[in-house]
Amino acid sequence: MTQPQLVANDLRRSFRIGSRRIEVLRGISLVVKQGEAVFLCGASGAGKTTLLYTLAGLERPESGTVEFEGRRLYSGSASSQAQLRNRKMGFVFQGYFLLPELTALENVMLPGMISGKRKQAAAEASLSDVGLAERLHHLPAELSGGEQQRVAIARALTNDPDIIFADEPTGNLDSKTGDAIIDLLLELARGRKKTLLVVTHDSRLAELGDRQLRIVDGLLA
Repeated sequence: MTQPQLVANDLRRSFRIGSRRIEVLRGISLVVKQGEAVFLCGASGAGKTTLLYTLAGLERPESGTVEFEGRRLYSGSASSQAQLRNRKMGFVFQGYFLLPELTALENVMLPGMISGKRKQAAAEASLSDVGLAERLHHLPAELSGGEQQRVAIARALTNDPDIIFADEPTGNLDSKTGDAIIDLLLELARGRKKTLLVVTHDSRLAELGDRQLRIVDGLLA
């Protein structure tokens, strides 16, 4: 039986805008199994990105707990949490976040360099897996939006993480390119037996995962 990889219990998070207090997460609990592809969907402002960041150890909740592979997130030092994210988690964002002065290969090598290892062979293999074997030495400005997002996916994979978090990975892409990116993410995650959590506002794309979670007003519908 597949063991839970990620367990969240009663997550709550709010923000202040002037004198107003906006409750973004209002008591969310969920379980994600190893190897599962889960899509978080909902309208803009529903809280899906905040939930993803909280599950990934990037935004501390006001209350509630997150356990990843049996380890309580937010309980250790900032350094130990960063090391855990670097070793165990991969991230893909809407805005790519590639360093413009670095080539595709150098951008993909960054997570390994942060962990003290120059994983050039792994970076080259990841770029090959996303269809960019011939574009290793191109700068981001020389790549299309879809190609830049493929570089970002390769970067997320290069440290061989257990789980990949993707926040609106198709948000800056046309529908055809976006569909190809989601297909690629699913293919790579399933082929490598990785857990995948994807935030999307597109319910059509969300239907491609193993499970779809809809967030409405800070709660799971």
